Amino acid sequence: METPDETFDAQTEVARIRSRRAVARRKHYRKSRLDRYRAELVAMRRAGASCADLAEWLRIRRCRIHRSSIDRYLKRLPELHHAELPLPEGPG
Repeated sequence: METPDETFDAQTEVARIRSRRAVARRKHYRKSRLDRYRAELVAMRRAGASCADLAEWLRIRRCRIHRSSIDRYLKRLPELHHAELPLPEGPG
């Protein structure tokens, strides 16, 4: 509570409210099952592996996950965000 001799400072109150809202707005990161395999997934993706290939590789390691989830995971990684992936070489 304010004491009678204190005056209301609107600027201070607005700053306090905005800082509280900024903290509440922060995204909470939940650890992914794919974090354990991050380096391997990045290396194989750079080598030209598709998300279906990566899903099969993870299945061998008893981590069953859909290829679209792998794609979403890889899209948010900074090391692959700006890197151009080589096109897989097809026959002929």
